[in-house]
Amino acid sequence: MTPPIDFNDRMLSLGLARVSEAAAHASALLIGRGDEKAADQAAVNAMRDQLNMLDIDGTVVIGEGERDEAPMLYIGEKVGTGKGPAVDIALDPLEGTTLTAKDMPNALTVIAMAPAGTLLHAPDVYMEKLAVGPGYEKDVVSLDMTPTERILAVAKARGVKPHDITCCILERPRHEDLIREVRETGAAIRLITDGDVAGVIHCAEPEITGIDIYMGSGGAPEGVLAASALKCIGGQMWGKLLFRNDDERGRAAKAGITDLDRIYTRDDLVRSDVVFAATGVTNGSIVRGVKRSPTFIETETILMRSKTGSVRRVVYRNPIR
Repeated sequence: MTPPIDFNDRMLSLGLARVSEAAAHASALLIGRGDEKAADQAAVNAMRDQLNMLDIDGTVVIGEGERDEAPMLYIGEKVGTGKGPAVDIALDPLEGTTLTAKDMPNALTVIAMAPAGTLLHAPDVYMEKLAVGPGYEKDVVSLDMTPTERILAVAKARGVKPHDITCCILERPRHEDLIREVRETGAAIRLITDGDVAGVIHCAEPEITGIDIYMGSGGAPEGVLAASALKCIGGQMWGKLLFRNDDERGRAAKAGITDLDRIYTRDDLVRSDVVFAATGVTNGSIVRGVKRSPTFIETETILMRSKTGSVRRVVYRNPIR
């Protein structure tokens, strides 16, 4: 029996950067054009083409939906040449389709890769999410706490007052009560319109973003991507799947999830070493957006490895021929 091929994250990381760069290049042509679907499809096509050039035996575990819902990069799709290590892939070819269509900040192309069987196969349902950056004691906050208790706990851990804390929340009607309670503590809120992968990453670099904590519900697949980034850059995260009906509970069963009330930690969502790459499409607080000139196109990518904790920022300038 042939032994399995090792997950060589050092060699695969630059290949992953090329994947996210290609998706950013493609979707950037549709910035501000008002067509979310076209921007997303351009990113999907470019990402898939680049993935299939990598020497991996890849399976998309977080993708663009079920096989019958998406023509490209569906959950369960095989990618790569098939000649390399077996890997799980989580991706969002364009996180922030609306942001791209409207030329708003923080649209990204996002992808993570880990050894096969180590990324949670999160169903396409909502997830309640809570995240803080590095430097705190373990379980400094929890999903069992009220929003007020979380703000007070983070403030105490930092040795500051609640009004010195800034919380990032996705601006949605379902978060009205959460927003009200957080503001009653005196804490500030950074509301984001889309892109909660970026929102979670923000709290891992508070000295750059000014964000201390992330709260609220969003897509469960994006939760796995956010956990992948925090696994690399540091920070804690907790998530709990939320179900609105039997159809959504059925999706969880299909994904092999039996404990519907489980609270997942960052290391439950990502159980092994992981590589994460995100390339800016529009300008944002994490990376710059795609820059075009008559002679070149330039991208900025953040590339991270959990094994080493390394964070590399790659500026790629490609001549336009």
